[in-house]
Amino acid sequence: MFFTYLRRELRRRRKAALVVASGLALGIALVIVVNSASAGMQQAQGKVLESLYGLGTDMTVTKAAPPPSEGGRERPRFNFDAQDGDETQSSDIVMPQGFETLASSTVGKVADQTGVAGAVGGLSLSVLKVDGEFKPGEFAPRENTSGGGGGGGGTGGPQGEVRGGGANFDVNSYTVYGTDTAHQDLGPLTSSKITDGRAFETTETDAKVAVVDSAYAKEKKYKVGSDVTIKGTKFEIVGIATADSGDASANLYIPLKQAQTLSDSKDKVTTVYVKADDSQQIAAVKSAVQKNIPGTTVTTSADLADRVSGSLSTASDLATSVGKWLSIAVLIAAFVVAGLLTMSAVTRRVQEFGTLKALGWKSGRVTRQVVGEAMVNGLVGGVLGIAVGVAGAYVLTAVSPSLTAEVGSAAAGPGGGGGGMMRAGGPAGQAADKAIEIALTAPVSAATIALAVGLAVTGGLIAGAFGGWRASRLRPADALRRVE
Repeated sequence: MFFTYLRRELRRRRKAALVVASGLALGIALVIVVNSASAGMQQAQGKVLESLYGLGTDMTVTKAAPPPSEGGRERPRFNFDAQDGDETQSSDIVMPQGFETLASSTVGKVADQTGVAGAVGGLSLSVLKVDGEFKPGEFAPRENTSGGGGGGGGTGGPQGEVRGGGANFDVNSYTVYGTDTAHQDLGPLTSSKITDGRAFETTETDAKVAVVDSAYAKEKKYKVGSDVTIKGTKFEIVGIATADSGDASANLYIPLKQAQTLSDSKDKVTTVYVKADDSQQIAAVKSAVQKNIPGTTVTTSADLADRVSGSLSTASDLATSVGKWLSIAVLIAAFVVAGLLTMSAVTRRVQEFGTLKALGWKSGRVTRQVVGEAMVNGLVGGVLGIAVGVAGAYVLTAVSPSLTAEVGSAAAGPGGGGGGMMRAGGPAGQAADKAIEIALTAPVSAATIALAVGLAVTGGLIAGAFGGWRASRLRPADALRRVE
């Protein structure tokens, strides 16, 4: 009879322990999957930033250009010299685009901030080239009918009209990026691979050489060894670059000093590309830069995520709102169920605990016994939850669902001011209709595992608190009433 009761009681305890451990495991596994998916989406957002601004870039520092009404850049003017006879002319306007320029010394100031591993400046230029044929007309004098011999209200010069003439001009616009050839580990050119020729040499800080995007080279029929002329200056094409993301940051890349000379922007940059020592400290680095270098705008992948639409944005919102709240709800339910089941199990064991008290066990010892058992159940649930959660994250990584980040013109560019969304300082039009596809991963970090262990311990403590409270209220007389 006693052994039958003992077997039945052991089965009950195992079932109760299994339910408690399973509930905690479900909640912990869900937390691991959601946190890992969120981390994967943060990495995906970082890849969007890298696609826009170059590999290794954790943030960019810019300065918003003021609108024209507040002293912004003047409208470009073309100057043509009309001479007698047909005249073929060309005029280039080269000017920084998208942002107000920053002093080159800003790069050093950013690099000196705590948590910054590296900082490189770049100058984004827009070139508007107009060339063609200008045909001046013939001046036909008009007979003077005023009768005043040129006096009175005359203009003081010959009067007449211009007959004939005209113009046939071709307008071509393209983008040029001035890169610091001495520090090529950051910046938009890092997102491209040299597929023909070579990259810049570190000594070519002021050389008349250029690297051309492959799509633009194909359009203009440029080859390695060809010359390209910008504002009257010839540059030798030394390399052809193909963008990894399929859309180049700029059409042409030239040394930074040459770009500054062409645009009359001596010792100026439009963007500082920043790499942080630790990806977990990006927010702190951003705050330091904004505090210590006033007047600048710092853009990180998190900031960019607010301006990007598409399935990546939708999934991120779901993970942040629905996923995290669902995890919290499931955990709370698991904790409550674990506590109630533990308390119920203690109630069923009233004969056991009452007898132990009759034999001299103190209430504290009985409570510690219950809490210890609950902790074991919690740790078992934690181990199961970590195993299930890691497996779920692994499956998500193996499946690698493809998400899209649509960088549209509706997304105001970092730093605001003119030009809309800038892709590595490239033209807004290039990025306006760009959809970047990114494979989602779910990396499980040590911090996530530590969180899971903490939740398992917390669940065990909560269950133990429920059961311990119930056990502390048992009296030896209760055991006597249950004796069969």
